[in-house]
Amino acid sequence: MAVDEQTFPSEVLQSELPVLVDFWTTWCAPCKVVLPVIEELAAEMAGKVRFAKLDAETNQALAVRYRVASFPTFVLFRGGQMVDRTLGAQSKSHFRAFLERNL
Repeated sequence: MAVDEQTFPSEVLQSELPVLVDFWTTWCAPCKVVLPVIEELAAEMAGKVRFAKLDAETNQALAVRYRVASFPTFVLFRGGQMVDRTLGAQSKSHFRAFLERNL
């Protein structure tokens, strides 16, 4: 799901499930490379965690608020709070371990 500054509070911070937010930009090549991995995980982990994409270029205030300086940056939120983050285009096993460790 795509989120922006208007939908972020309701879709991410108020979500009953943990939410992994992908802070990305249109010019980021690693962001495009990792997209299929994230889509696979989203399908496999449906009901356990939600996945959201946030264009950091058009939503700079949120990128600054959560101290996102490189792309892609993945930030996990649970109960309205930032729990953990991971950077870069990683493997599926890396993301799965990251999520399982934080759920």
